[in-house]
Formats: sequence, structure tokens, C-alpha cells
Amino acid sequence: MSRNLDTGGNSILVVDDDPRVLRSVRRTLRSAGFENVLTLDDSRQVRALSQEHPLALVLLDLAMPHVGGEQILAELRKENPEIPVIVVTGQDEVGTAVRCMKLGAADYLLKPVAGEHLVATVEKCLENSALKYECDHLRQGFFGGGLQRPEAFAGIVTQDPAMQRVFAYLEAIARGRQPVLIAGETGTGKELIARALHELGDSGGPFVAVNVAGLDDAVFSDTLFGHTSGAFTGASSARPGMVERAGSGTLFLDEIGDLSAASQVKLLRLLQEREYYPLGSDQPRRLRARVLAATHCPTSALRQDLYYRLRSYRVELPPLRDRPGDIGHLLEHFLAAAAADLGRPKPAVTEDLLFHLRRYHFPGNVRELRSMAFDALARQQEANLSAEPFLELMEEPSGNQGRIQEGGPRRVLSRQEWRQLERENLLEALLQSGWRISGKGGAAELLGMAPSTLESKMKAHEIRRPETDL
Repeated sequence: MSRNLDTGGNSILVVDDDPRVLRSVRRTLRSAGFENVLTLDDSRQVRALSQEHPLALVLLDLAMPHVGGEQILAELRKENPEIPVIVVTGQDEVGTAVRCMKLGAADYLLKPVAGEHLVATVEKCLENSALKYECDHLRQGFFGGGLQRPEAFAGIVTQDPAMQRVFAYLEAIARGRQPVLIAGETGTGKELIARALHELGDSGGPFVAVNVAGLDDAVFSDTLFGHTSGAFTGASSARPGMVERAGSGTLFLDEIGDLSAASQVKLLRLLQEREYYPLGSDQPRRLRARVLAATHCPTSALRQDLYYRLRSYRVELPPLRDRPGDIGHLLEHFLAAAAADLGRPKPAVTEDLLFHLRRYHFPGNVRELRSMAFDALARQQEANLSAEPFLELMEEPSGNQGRIQEGGPRRVLSRQEWRQLERENLLEALLQSGWRISGKGGAAELLGMAPSTLESKMKAHEIRRPETDL
């Protein structure tokens, strides 16, 4: 089981003039999951090797021929201050330890070192280094200008500034391995964001998504951790869980707020210990994947300790009603998809339709708009898309309409109020055009609809041109 080194480098270098020590340390680290372990018994080659290989950590002996450990430590800290160095030596002297710490050593271990203690020290050092690495990239992401990899967000249709800030944040945290909590209302695109973050991370592993809503504790454990052969009645063969399938990639847990209390405890332990037990096994396995979790629920639905463990980074997605400028772009995108699916030409979007959509509350967010677009295209054949199919779908289960966006607290509009709003919009266009229906500058052009459609709406709203007394 290989581990990702979540820093600027990808290898651990062990420097010692004793080949037996090198073999022992390399075997210990590899058994703990660290595959990229380099060993060196000639201290004169450290500088050249550090320039050829991106290093995540150096384990350094002090008493060596040719070049002493303290000199190598000083050179490494000067030339590569981002690489942590752990001194491993048989010199049990306080003065030596103090000098090494002043030179910048991350830790100081005395030989012989127990394998568990060595692995724990390496893990702690790498975790601290990874956090620093991620913080540095956060600063670069927010102060470094535009997006570095816009192609990762190609599947997300938006021009909204708030969403662009989310993208910049995702780029900044992408190379890290700490958990990420993605929060947002239903239909805001949380899985799309998770997939974009996975692509940006370049982990080389797969993206594995699990919707944990409705899973009881036993099913949750079996789904995530898998089981061994004979673990329970009917378990005729071993089955890997989603954690193992994710490997060194990304494990995305959707609807995390719906987990039972018992399952939340198991997830907390997985994140804290970075290990788990398949059902029926007494041998722990390591978590190698980065965990992303999504929720539409208030954070109060989660245990406080789990919430803080998950939200090493937090991404908050704005609802569609707060992104009115995106509605037109999204509608065009969904209509094109619906037209291709039905083998029909894509109709034109009118200003009249956008007028209504931009004032709707969209409780289902982007997913609801997509459903509306597909349904509306199936209902009509006109070249210009009518607002009527959308208005019908805007009726909520209670019989009320969506909420308007403008001015003060939002309130629910009735169907009659919607029709009155449309009537006033038509009248305003007719007044501005001097009651000319067609032609350049006419009311139909202002509203973005065909003259025949405008005439039909005028008839439906009983709008007649006022007579002029001569």
C-alpha cells in the first residue's frame, strides 16, 4: 500500500554510512506504506541527489566519513528549506541535539529507534510539512492572479464571480491530502466540484463516489470497508470496500449529514487514524485516498469533532438564486443538450422568459433549471421558447410560486401575481416602443419574442392599444 507524500517532493531520503541501518529503515518505511524510499551511504552525494530528485523528507545520520551530518543539515536547510530533516544518530549529547535543532532539524532521534516510533515521527513530520505546503499554495492561489488550470472546470457552466473565487480556492488546495467539506443546497453541483478537485489533484488514483444517505450502520461499514470471506452469513468471498477501491485517489462521500451517529463515529476514526478494518479482519489497512464530503444539511447534523476533522478545508457553493447572471448561460447549455437528445433545433431564449427565471427562487437550483429546460423543449415546437411551461413548473407543491429576488425579504408570489408581473412587463415594452409591435425597436424585439407571440400574449392579457382622442 503506497502512500502519497503531500508535500512538494515525492521521496524520502535516508543517509547513513551503515548499509545495515539503511536496509532496516527502508524495510520499516516500506512496510508502513512509503514506497519511494531512497538510501545513500556516501554523504558526499547528498547535494547532487537532492537536486535530481524532489524530496519530501530526509533522515540523516550525524557521524559519517567525508562530510559530517551537521554540515549536510546546514547545507540542506540553506538550499532547500522546505525539505524537513530528521536527525537519527547514536550521539546522546544535549549540545549536539541543541545545535541540530538550531540548524533547523525537524526532530532528533537516538539509535536504536523502534520501528513504530520511527514511522510515527516520519508521519508527524510529513503532516506538518504538508500543512505548510498547502498554506503556501493557498497564498499563491489567492494572490497569484487567474486560474492556472481552467480546463478542470470545463464541465461547470458559470461566469459568476463567487464561483470563480471557489475555483481559485480549489486550485490552491488541490495538491493537499487533507479532507474537504463541500456544503451547498441540493442541486448546486457539489459532485461536479468534487470531481474538479480530484482532477486538479493529479493523484493518479480513481474517483470513487458513495452516496451515504439512507445507509444503516452495517451497510455503511460493508460499503466503505469491505469484508473478508466468511465475515457473515452469505459472505462467500472477500469484497473490497470503497476505501480500498479509491486507492491513492479520491473518496467522495455525498450527503454526509444523513449518516447515523454510529457511522459518524466510524468515519471519524477513519480520518483520525487513517486506517480501517474490513469486516471479519483483525488486520488494519491504511487509508490512502483523499476524503471529500458533501452535505446540504446544517453543520449541526454532524458530530462536532467529525465536522472539524472534515472541514480542514470548506467549500461553500452559492445557490442559483444568488447567481442570476448564470441563469441565461445555464439555460442555453441545457437547451442545447435537450435539443440534441430529442433531435430537434434549439429554440431561442427570450427576454420575457429570462425575466421570470431571474425572479424565481429555484429551490432545486441548477438541477431544477435543467429539468425545466428538458421538459419545456419537449412540450413546444416554436422557434422562441415560451415562458408558459416554465411558469407551470414554478408552482411548488403547496400551490405557491417561487420567490422574487428584488428588494427586502423574499416572499412567495401567487400565480395571479406572476401573471400581473408579466402583464406589466409587456405594457412597459409597448410603451417604450410607442406601441409598435414588430420591426427594429419594436416591443417584440425588446422582449426577445416573435411578434406573433407578443400578439398572442396581448390577447391573453387583454392588452389593447389605447385610443387617441383627436
